[in-house]
Amino acid sequence: MKKISKKVVLAGNFGVGKTSLVRKFVYQKFSDEYLSTLGVKIDRKVLHIGDTELTLVIWDIAGEVNGSKIPTSYFLGASGLIYVIDLSRPSTYANVQEEITYLEGLMEDVSICLIANKLDLVEAKDLTHTQQVVKRTIDFFTSAKTGENVNEMFYFLARKLLQVPT
Repeated sequence: MKKISKKVVLAGNFGVGKTSLVRKFVYQKFSDEYLSTLGVKIDRKVLHIGDTELTLVIWDIAGEVNGSKIPTSYFLGASGLIYVIDLSRPSTYANVQEEITYLEGLMEDVSICLIANKLDLVEAKDLTHTQQVVKRTIDFFTSAKTGENVNEMFYFLARKLLQVPT
């Protein structure tokens, strides 16, 4: 069995659910209590995909995505980027294209997943509108609270990182 380690960065605005997504995936836990991440929180999760043992080193980065708030060194060596927006707060995806373009400039050959979180707080009719506003393919609509699509999203990115058909 091959053993590989890959760094994955979660980015997006404050309060979009980055930490909740990681907690649900790594620890199968959810809390309604909002705890702001300070700086960066790093977790690990080992996945078995085919004949590979993949350790995801998940960097949950606090705050807004621009050079003045987050040290660019946090992004060095990242193979994957999960950019999270909050479906219930349109302000969190108003500049998503510009922010992802900025992040792509910081990381070479990065696999990107755009995640629309808090699916449990919106109605199905709102999803089409969000997709049109974002103007970029949303890879998964997730809910850290219910767990909907959380594991699927991380495994999807893991397969992309290993270049295994998704």
